[in-house]
Amino acid sequence: MIDHGRVAILAFGLAAGASVPALAGVEGAAGLLPHRAVYDLKLKDASDRSGIEGLSGRMVYEFTGSACTGFTTNFRFVTRINTGEDTRLTDQQTTTFEDTEKGEFRFETKSFTDEQLDKEVSGAATEADSKVKVAIDLPDPREVELTASAFPTEHMLEVIRNARNGNRFFEARIFDGSENGDQSMITNTVIGPQQQPQKEDAGDAAKAGEFADAAYWPVSIAYFNDGGSGDTTPVYSMSFKLYDNGITRDLTMDYGDFVLSGSLSRLDLLDKPNCDQTKPRP
Repeated sequence: MIDHGRVAILAFGLAAGASVPALAGVEGAAGLLPHRAVYDLKLKDASDRSGIEGLSGRMVYEFTGSACTGFTTNFRFVTRINTGEDTRLTDQQTTTFEDTEKGEFRFETKSFTDEQLDKEVSGAATEADSKVKVAIDLPDPREVELTASAFPTEHMLEVIRNARNGNRFFEARIFDGSENGDQSMITNTVIGPQQQPQKEDAGDAAKAGEFADAAYWPVSIAYFNDGGSGDTTPVYSMSFKLYDNGITRDLTMDYGDFVLSGSLSRLDLLDKPNCDQTKPRP
């Protein structure tokens, strides 16, 4: 099964147990660009055990907001899977809101198979007393308390901060509301040296529009169940090219039994709120 929720975060997570540094807070958040990115998905590799003979799809990732208003992410992940015996259409729709200054996060996910609702998860989480407290509304109302974790935008800022500082590896714990909204995951992130697009990369880079010639970092992130470690097999891993404004391209998503690739097919830059206009007057 594809863990669409794990794909939705696009490799965002924060150093385990740490608070967000100043750069990764207000100043770092100011550098993130609101945008809508569309990725074409295809099957890169699949084992016999996966039961998948073919797969195609599309992923749409819309990121809006600012440090002063909070960040909203709308994410849709649609795949058509051919098992050789039948074809299944999956559709996951996720909306999150994150206030990086207040340490608040809201999430809502609906999963469909062949246009029938399979699952709905929603809730809210807050950072408090070196913990993450989660109030789940759906599917079963309850409250859980987790070890201190980062929310997705926090982690994106931490990845960029580490990349700028030349740190090539760090471990992180992240909570993104995926699965049943009641667990965090450990991540291991590897960041390569910053690179410039090469001639053989020109076609893919051109999809990034005005950033076609901009430098990027190759990033790989492996996700482990809570309680695991880097010595165990990751539940899922992904790699991508990351710009310092938070935009990504050339995704590879490894689920163990099969691997997907996601190529950026369209990028639209969206309006950015003016924090000076949105701040309350004294």
